[in-house]
Amino acid sequence: MSHAPKNARLRARAALGTVGLAVLLAAGLCGGAQAKVLAKVNGVEITDEDLKIAMEDLGPGIPRQLEGKARESYVIDFLVDEQLVVQKAQADKLAETPDFAKKMAYLRDKALMETLLGNVAKQAATDAAIKATYEEAAKNQKPETEYHAHHILVPTEEEAKKALARVKGGEDFAKVAGEVSKDPGSKGGDLGWFTKDRMVPEFGEAASKLKPGELSEPVKTQFGWHVIKLDESRPKTFPPLDQIKDQVARYVVQKAQSELVMKLREGAKIERADAPADAKAAPAPAAPAAPAAKPAEKK
Repeated sequence: MSHAPKNARLRARAALGTVGLAVLLAAGLCGGAQAKVLAKVNGVEITDEDLKIAMEDLGPGIPRQLEGKARESYVIDFLVDEQLVVQKAQADKLAETPDFAKKMAYLRDKALMETLLGNVAKQAATDAAIKATYEEAAKNQKPETEYHAHHILVPTEEEAKKALARVKGGEDFAKVAGEVSKDPGSKGGDLGWFTKDRMVPEFGEAASKLKPGELSEPVKTQFGWHVIKLDESRPKTFPPLDQIKDQVARYVVQKAQSELVMKLREGAKIERADAPADAKAAPAPAAPAAPAAKPAEKK
């Protein structure tokens, strides 16, 4: 591939802000092995390198149902349309306007920031760091009890008493819940496993006082009146690493990036026009919360 088409492609791509970040990165990535030409638009080449960058840039914007070649074809179509618009923008000399220059300066800064933070992420998210962070979080978990319960939710105390009488009379709890409960999120009244603090206080307190197999008297909460049946309880265990590895990795990355920004803030002179002269600089972003098991929904 000659240098002229390559340079023309980069200049043309820069004329459209849609994938400006990808373009700026492309200049540093295009090197080594010769790129494979996938399409041409009025002589301007679209290569496999362009495809890779665009796929990373578009990300969630690509329909989920598209996979493999269909996914690539979708992005190539996007690049073809983009190039057509780029060439029209060039013909209109939009790349020479002050507004475009300002946008490109912003995109360049954003690309540099993301590149540096990306490098920090790669260096931080090692298997050793992820394992050490997981072990520390597991060690610091406070002892807790988890409860598995069913409930029936109705608007009034009278309805709750009637439902409770039916269950005490021998009817299946799940059957009664299915017929009268107003909680659509719990099939047959099943709430799954939860800790006391993950429920509204009145519900959590009542459930924690029951023994497995016991029924509560009607309990009033902000949602209405509940009849609770405790199925079983157990000590809460920390989830194994393979179940939350992605969550732990995100925490490690966010913590490393946050620490870098805080360190840079400490060594910088920051002046803001939107604050009084004697006001302190805005606080640096806080470190992310340590990884934990996914909380249960409040009822």
